[in-house]
Amino acid sequence: MGEAAFLGKLNEAQRQAAEYRAGGPLLIIAGAGSGKTNTLAHRVAFLIASGADPRRILLMTFSRRAASEMTGRVRRICGETLGAKGGILTDALAWAGTFHSIGARLLREYAPLIGLDPDFTIHDREDSADLLNLARHDLGFSGTEKRFPTKSTCLAIYSRAVNSEAPLDEVLGRQFPWCAGWSEELRKLFACYVKAKQAQNVLDYDDLLLYWARMVEEPSLAAELGRRFDHVLVDEYQDTNRLQASILLGLKPDGRGLTVVGDDAQSIYAFRAADVRNILDFPQKFSPPAEIVTLERNYRSTQPILAAANAVISHARERFTKNLWTDRASAARPAVVVVRDETDQANHIVEQVLEARENGAPLKSQAVLFRAAHHSGPLEIELTRRNIPFVKFGGLKFLDSAHVKDVLALLRFAQNPRDRVAGFRLLKILPGVGPSTAGRALEALGGASDPFAALSAFPAPAKSGEDWPAFVAALRDIAGGARWPAEIARARAWYEPHLERLHEDFATRQIDLVQLEQIAATYPSRERFLTELTLDPPDATSAEAGVPLLDEDYLILSTIHSAKGQEWKSVFLLNVVDGCIPSDLATGTSAEIEEERRLLYVAMTRARDQLHLIVPQRFFTHGQHARGDRHAYAARSRFIPDDLMDHFEQVSWPPVAPEPAASDPRARLDISARMRAMWR
Repeated sequence: MGEAAFLGKLNEAQRQAAEYRAGGPLLIIAGAGSGKTNTLAHRVAFLIASGADPRRILLMTFSRRAASEMTGRVRRICGETLGAKGGILTDALAWAGTFHSIGARLLREYAPLIGLDPDFTIHDREDSADLLNLARHDLGFSGTEKRFPTKSTCLAIYSRAVNSEAPLDEVLGRQFPWCAGWSEELRKLFACYVKAKQAQNVLDYDDLLLYWARMVEEPSLAAELGRRFDHVLVDEYQDTNRLQASILLGLKPDGRGLTVVGDDAQSIYAFRAADVRNILDFPQKFSPPAEIVTLERNYRSTQPILAAANAVISHARERFTKNLWTDRASAARPAVVVVRDETDQANHIVEQVLEARENGAPLKSQAVLFRAAHHSGPLEIELTRRNIPFVKFGGLKFLDSAHVKDVLALLRFAQNPRDRVAGFRLLKILPGVGPSTAGRALEALGGASDPFAALSAFPAPAKSGEDWPAFVAALRDIAGGARWPAEIARARAWYEPHLERLHEDFATRQIDLVQLEQIAATYPSRERFLTELTLDPPDATSAEAGVPLLDEDYLILSTIHSAKGQEWKSVFLLNVVDGCIPSDLATGTSAEIEEERRLLYVAMTRARDQLHLIVPQRFFTHGQHARGDRHAYAARSRFIPDDLMDHFEQVSWPPVAPEPAASDPRARLDISARMRAMWR
């Protein structure tokens, strides 16, 4: 296939982006459903087909799945274009992954130069919170007269300050005002936390970016890293935080070879410190400014849905101008459905979903979206009552389940015996070992040349019996005896007797451990497995995923945040009223209100054929009023003012039945006859 045919599959704007040759920075503004992933994959393939060394291409996405999908597409395109040679070239596309996974690889490689031990382990959020809590206790902050912020709040403050590159006082004032009085104590806590991480040779999520950012602040290291990659491409740039933007500018200060793709109208992750300014200000970071290519043709939704979404986002205060369009014509406008209350909202959705199913639309092709997880409560009750299977996205994460964390802790502790959090977790699994004994045992390891020998010599509690030496033997086998992935089989063999002792539902949890071992077999080493699984875990355990195992079809329930990047034939959006969209907790600043508008836009652009925005007229609230429980009346979201209503069909539900004419005596006689019949 020649180059013309290879690019001929793209529309004009996509092709312009894919074959950009000037070498300077490129910003691709990709509207919802505009073929963003396909365009970026073709750009990477175009670079390789034009002679770029794939080993010198850095491609960063926000999930491992996205990176895998992207490299798969590039491999397929290059195979069609270059034949067998294309497959060989794309196999060398080794630097494709998430920001955090790429950061971890670079930090291990450069560890000796930046004061790190390359055998560092990576803590997930829960482990990081636990280590922060240990520091909190050591400093005496958990026993203060006024309640000190919890470990999770402290970690959130720390993470926000790091990722937003903002002073602590500014972060407290803007995002955590109720903690502002603890500023000095928090500084001491974070300093103690950093010291503990370094002493234990562990990094947290934020360190993977922070150390990388500090590397590119050093001119010699920045130049070396920049020279390693001729091309740097970033997907979903609107979701980057300031620390990630600093990394990119450090790698490519002149923008040469830099391509970023994103949509300012879909920037909805400020709660993760994502900064929409990164994409809005990107062109002016360079001289001359970055080239901008806008993808406006939508391949997902009908034109009436796009017209309504365009109208909503057109009221944004600041944005890159674009007007999504499609050749998918339809006479059906999106519906604004006014219902009396949340009960009617649930009943209306259930009736519509079942009717669509009868007309051939599977439940899985339909989705109900909402601003906050608790908004779906009444609907979930009604779905359960009617025996309609559903999946609610946002359940327990795979790595948050205790049994999976236990096995991973064993692998981590075998790799890095200085990891106090992992060791503490493991020791408390053993019978007769409490927090005090576990703490003393870990203190005995400090400075020991052979930590496992020190652990073996520690006077174990009598109740631990043979479990203590069996634990040490398992650690020794995993650390130096077994080969990967036999190491995780050894870890399972040690843990499963404890699993049965600790959990009544051990059989279900055992399935997760089998799945974990299967996942492990796809990785080349323990180090890669622990790093990548921690950074980009599977969504949920087999027990907690929410997928009905006995039903092949089920309705999708999802928060708007979890729905980003997805699409369905029919979409219902709950509670399109002020107080919910926008959330009454996110209207403190104009920036928050603008992000709420973008949330509505993202929800609307998930729909392919039908879109229903539900507007309950009242809500039942509990204990939020001097008179106790009450009904609160709601107004349609401010983001759909009267001047936009021409883009929508207005519907009331349930439909009001017409009253019989007063002059029609038959209606009165029928009613009277039924009343008399009640007592016969």
